[in-house]
Amino acid sequence: MAILQLEDKTVLTNLKDIAQELASLNIQLNRWEIGDNPQLRRLLAQDSLNENEKEQILKALDGYFEQLQQTAGYQSRDLIVFHPGVANLDALLGKFDQIHIHADDEVRFIIDGEAIFGFVRPDGSQVELTVQPEEYINVPAGTEHWFYLTPARRVKAVRYFIGTEGWVPQYTDKKIRTRQAVI
Repeated sequence: MAILQLEDKTVLTNLKDIAQELASLNIQLNRWEIGDNPQLRRLLAQDSLNENEKEQILKALDGYFEQLQQTAGYQSRDLIVFHPGVANLDALLGKFDQIHIHADDEVRFIIDGEAIFGFVRPDGSQVELTVQPEEYINVPAGTEHWFYLTPARRVKAVRYFIGTEGWVPQYTDKKIRTRQAVI
């Protein structure tokens, strides 16, 4: 269940309320089922995955990718796996833990663990959204945002791309004023 924390520390968990708060940013937040395939569930329970295991997961979830290909022109997808044992985890995450934009949409399907996306709204206020398993988020190109992991420091997410060249972060000069407490 997604959790949105407003700058005034108000916490929202109802998807309709969250969607209303994020409407000015045109962020899409949906629930996508993973299903109960035992092999898929076994792979998701592992901390580390080799390339073959990642591909098995991607193929098991490719129905969503096919929908995005047909409806929005997405061309590729991959699977990121972050956990405390990943070498250089802090350096990898540090690229996205400051306010930035992308030239392309940032699209993620969280399949294990959780992550936090922070956003700067048009009125300048900031909010943070915890995205959890079976939640899909599309952050439109040009949206000021940041990304970090919750204290568990683990997430598996399918990333969908129209083109990877538009996904390089372009940093803004704004500072993050809010940081979620552990919820």
